[in-house]
Amino acid sequence: MTLRALHVYPGNLYGGVERMLATFAALQGQAPGLKQRFALCFEGRLAEEVRASRAPLDLLGPVRVSRPWTVARARRRLAEVLAEAPPDVVICHSSWAHGLFGDVARKAGIPLVFWLHDAVTGRTWADRAAKRARPDLAICTSRFAQGTLRRLWAEVPAEVVYPPVPRTEPGAVDRTVLRTKLETPAEDVVILQASRMEPWKGHRLLIEGLAGIRDVGGWTCWIAGGAQRAHEEAHLAEMYALAQQRGVAHRIRFLGQRDDVPALMAAADVLCQPNLGPEPFGIAFVEGMHAGLPVVATAIGGAREIVDPACGILVSPEAPVALADALRRLIARPLLRERLGAAGPAHARALCDPHQQAARLRDVLATVTRSTPG
Repeated sequence: MTLRALHVYPGNLYGGVERMLATFAALQGQAPGLKQRFALCFEGRLAEEVRASRAPLDLLGPVRVSRPWTVARARRRLAEVLAEAPPDVVICHSSWAHGLFGDVARKAGIPLVFWLHDAVTGRTWADRAAKRARPDLAICTSRFAQGTLRRLWAEVPAEVVYPPVPRTEPGAVDRTVLRTKLETPAEDVVILQASRMEPWKGHRLLIEGLAGIRDVGGWTCWIAGGAQRAHEEAHLAEMYALAQQRGVAHRIRFLGQRDDVPALMAAADVLCQPNLGPEPFGIAFVEGMHAGLPVVATAIGGAREIVDPACGILVSPEAPVALADALRRLIARPLLRERLGAAGPAHARALCDPHQQAARLRDVLATVTRSTPG
């Protein structure tokens, strides 16, 4: 029996959730027993990638909560989609989508699943709206996120399904050529952080940790990530200034927005993202493991479920000295880097292999369709 699932999501941005949905779309026809359809509100990169995967896509129309008629129009369109091609289950991703569209699935008599991608407070308008449509099941992107589900519903059954993360081949990468372009000595140990330019992503802690190894030779740090919003630009300016103050600016390359992160990983030696705030999961850590890099992260949020001693090092988010010590050891001990990096790909596959995660999703959804009346 093939289970038909409809994913409902806004789709106007592009981050971890969008990458997960695009990966599921790319599995269309390759996941036995599971057919996936997508209903998005906005055109954008996600819609383009879903189309490119030849997965069924319905556009509900742009929604602005401040313009109620756009919400009503999108809800009517979703009701039409459910009537035209009824799925076995509707999955609303995030409180925003669940709050606006969950009861449309309820009125159509279709089992409803809420996918929790991040920690929730239960106090935002989206969370309050989501509470009104109690789902048959909640899927959580990590045990960390699952721990906050009670802020929405006390007794909804829940399962953890990690996002599918495919191994991205960087193509032919000449490490020496790429390092030359980035003004990096070929023999240096390259420490890479590739993330949004958000304060909670830990750039400050990274720079403080690097300041603790000023006396160590033979390393360069690449910080990849663009500043597209005002607070990101302010944070980037602060990090430039901090690097100058701590005497490490000459060893840090601020790369800006990059479309070649897999190539950067192929040319780096260590992935370091010492978050100050918890990641709900941490796809970048899995990608680093796929690339064979030892991962250094802080012991909070999803990182605690992903990074284990076989493939990385976890440190306290309040301890730049501990971060400096971890980086010092990895720079000085190439065999340690090699051992931790070599264990990464198998660990990444065990956690997030796309076909394995699609099968896991199918099995979890099947419990709802079997147990829900009608």
